[in-house]
Amino acid sequence: MTGEQALARYLRALDARQASPHTRRAYGAAVTRFLAWLAGQGEPWMRPSRTVLRAYLADWVDRGLARSSISARLAALRSFYRYTTRQGWTPGDPWGAIATPRRAARLPGVLDPAQVVALLDATDGGQRRFGDAGAPRASDERGDNERLAPAQRQRARSAALAQRDRALWETAYAAGLRISELAGASVADLDLRRGELRVVGKGDKERIGLLGRPARAALERYLEDGRVVLVAAGRGQRGGEAGADALFLNHRGRPLGVRGIRWGLSRLARRAALPEGVTPHTLRHSFATHLLDGGADLRIVQELLGHASLATTQVYTHVSSSRLRTAYRQAHPRATATRARSRPA
Repeated sequence: MTGEQALARYLRALDARQASPHTRRAYGAAVTRFLAWLAGQGEPWMRPSRTVLRAYLADWVDRGLARSSISARLAALRSFYRYTTRQGWTPGDPWGAIATPRRAARLPGVLDPAQVVALLDATDGGQRRFGDAGAPRASDERGDNERLAPAQRQRARSAALAQRDRALWETAYAAGLRISELAGASVADLDLRRGELRVVGKGDKERIGLLGRPARAALERYLEDGRVVLVAAGRGQRGGEAGADALFLNHRGRPLGVRGIRWGLSRLARRAALPEGVTPHTLRHSFATHLLDGGADLRIVQELLGHASLATTQVYTHVSSSRLRTAYRQAHPRATATRARSRPA
């Protein structure tokens, strides 16, 4: 069997295990590069020597690959060879004896509660209402969109997008959702009365995201007014019907995608004067950290985040512990070292 044939079967096995499309692409690319490199060296893919493996690893280092990238590629190659070994095509994992570069410990970025409020307020979605500042009411958009002047339609659409953004980020923070879960959310999976949103996470696993009162209120305003306007904007456009069930729509009435969500948050963070590097995952990190700071049990946070392993959730305990230590050092009179008083002679 050739390495290419083994790779094709390995990728089908990943599909059967419901690996994410990103994982499949990344692992496939890593193994493809390695097999091509081995062929160029005249080295058999089933039993490459340790010298060859070290040379390949040294090539990554010479090209300046980050430790995280090297670790990810090694994980892909080890997964591939574990599969081929189970199938009896290779005698073992040749990478098993090669040490993985240690990744620098990096705690996730977190916003404090005041910064989250500033971000949400920057959407202006809680203040901008239909019928204010000359904007038409949602009922006008629902009825006869053609009768509205272009300027009115633009004001209505701006107000709708503001309400959408408020609902989007209230939901993201309230439920600790991943960006893919936000993009894939549907109206049918939302239960405002119970304050629940059913989402599909990694590995096609479903879970329930819980929504607090502010998120429910923002979603209710958006569904009653803003989303109606965005749906109307998509009528008559090619592909406009694609957003019929999506919860969050773009300005053309189509489902709001991952790229649009990421770009929108970056723009919103600048408006709120937040530090550089705020991403949708920052809100997810903040959600988990604030729960733990408030006394939530780690296993409850694990369930809310949809983590398969408790070890993944435990990184947030380091964030919370560091905050506790900071508060302790600042507040306790004997938390810092002091010079011992000398005894009288």
